[in-house]
Amino acid sequence: MKRTGPTNPILFGIIAELKKRSNSQNVNIWKRVAKDLERSTRQRRVVNLSSINRYTKEDEVIVVPGKVLGAGDLKHKLTISAFQFSSGAKEKIEKNGSKIVPLLELSKDKPNGKKIKIIG
Repeated sequence: MKRTGPTNPILFGIIAELKKRSNSQNVNIWKRVAKDLERSTRQRRVVNLSSINRYTKEDEVIVVPGKVLGAGDLKHKLTISAFQFSSGAKEKIEKNGSKIVPLLELSKDKPNGKKIKIIG
């Protein structure tokens, strides 16, 4: 069976950059996120805002190696990074006062990966 992976050139670039940063900093969290993003679309993580709200606390930094959907509400402010966000999720996150940060920007701001939680 032929293994399939991402064919999206943007996603492919993100995966390569995360792996490179993981190796240069010797930090496994970025390698783990890259490995999860390499999965096929059907196996990639999909997380609702209700789950994020349930498993997080105020001012945490969250990474979702996949897509964030808008079902549910956020009750506290977070910094959320993911490959994709639904339009409803973006709207609710911004309305709540939380921040959306691109994956590469987060890996640049926090290269050591400390105090980052992977959800999904």
